[in-house]
Amino acid sequence: MPSAPSRILAYLALLLLPLVVMVVTHPFNPDTFIYNLGRCFGLLGFAILIGQVILAARLKWVEKPFGLNITFPFHRRMGVFAALLLIMHPLLLALGGAGWPLLIGLRVGWFIWLAKAALPLLLINVFLSIRRASLGIKFEKWRQCHDLLGPTIILLVFLHSWNAGADLTAVPLQVLWVGLLALAFLLFGYHRLIRPWWLSRYPYRVVEVRQETPAVWTLKFSPPPGKKRFDFMPGQFQFVTLLRGRDLPVEEHHFTISSSPADPDFHTSTIKASGDFTATIGQTRVGDLAVVHAPFGRFSYLVHPDARELVFIAGGIGITPLMSNLRHMRDTGADRRVLLLYSNKSEADLVFKEELDGMAGGEKPHLQVVHILTRPSSAWPGETGRLDREKLARLCGAHLAHSTFLLCCPPPMTQSLVTILNDLGVPTSRISYEYFSL
Repeated sequence: MPSAPSRILAYLALLLLPLVVMVVTHPFNPDTFIYNLGRCFGLLGFAILIGQVILAARLKWVEKPFGLNITFPFHRRMGVFAALLLIMHPLLLALGGAGWPLLIGLRVGWFIWLAKAALPLLLINVFLSIRRASLGIKFEKWRQCHDLLGPTIILLVFLHSWNAGADLTAVPLQVLWVGLLALAFLLFGYHRLIRPWWLSRYPYRVVEVRQETPAVWTLKFSPPPGKKRFDFMPGQFQFVTLLRGRDLPVEEHHFTISSSPADPDFHTSTIKASGDFTATIGQTRVGDLAVVHAPFGRFSYLVHPDARELVFIAGGIGITPLMSNLRHMRDTGADRRVLLLYSNKSEADLVFKEELDGMAGGEKPHLQVVHILTRPSSAWPGETGRLDREKLARLCGAHLAHSTFLLCCPPPMTQSLVTILNDLGVPTSRISYEYFSL
């Protein structure tokens, strides 16, 4: 399997290939540097838009060495970069000799109007992608809008570039341009239509629905008849579309796998009722079907084979991938020492408490569990308050010098803990984290 550097090089080659072909077919005139820079920005911007489709298509070849926790944020940042390039593209052309009528004139070619339509659509798409959560836009609504705007923008940019300027008159660049457009639409069709249809032919079945706490439920899935359950590492996650009928929503959501991969007959996801869709998890019934796309992610102790001592830090439902890791250690007799710091609001929010307490007495793994509550009852005998610098330094002790840290908490908590751990001398190379959302 190709390495992470080879994938990075392939991505860079995709972005730079149009520039290389342009330079070969239409050499630069040194007297028009600014104009040529505008040409380069336009070609690079289009190539990045094609790369966006590749990054978003959940291709295992692309995702495996990084995890979607890395590729999806990178996808968002590259969207912003493409928008900046495509904003600068007409400005530099105008400054380099095309003149300001290119920007403000009304008597321009129809292909210029296509660009003027594509740019605001791109800016809207980028803005909604960055600000979706703060604007209160539901994920499904945003994705429908994103799926409409993305292909429309690419098509408009393609038609504009095909008809503007002299660059696309060269056959090599024409072939490349058509190939990139075809690649984008083929991947988009595969990701949004073909693969979901194929997976729906072999749905998983819910075989158990178990309430863990008043707001947390575990769903147990069995593979399709005659099929093997997919292989996964502990700590990975899946995309699930529940097909329950009964007027319940049909939406795709990513949920962590909370079970150990050691049992080949089933897998589980433990889900907190925290939103419009997850509020209906408790209405799931045995026998309901689910379309499953998995596995994804790299939040696993197996990624750190040399780490014999680990510190797991969980906030709320962030315990689920860490529980998958601990269960796998127990099932395989992994010789690891683990300190688990588990932060919750109250005793009622503690998920898997009895199982964790039982595991804490075992030898493989050698597990120490510290529960920390921010809103405890008066009878709570354990740690209280937020997991701050003082608690981390006191509870981790010698672990700070040599242990590997795996964190799964709400994003603000994760960011704070990483900063504190760095200040306490833990290098970023010994810290892995997984956010609740992508």
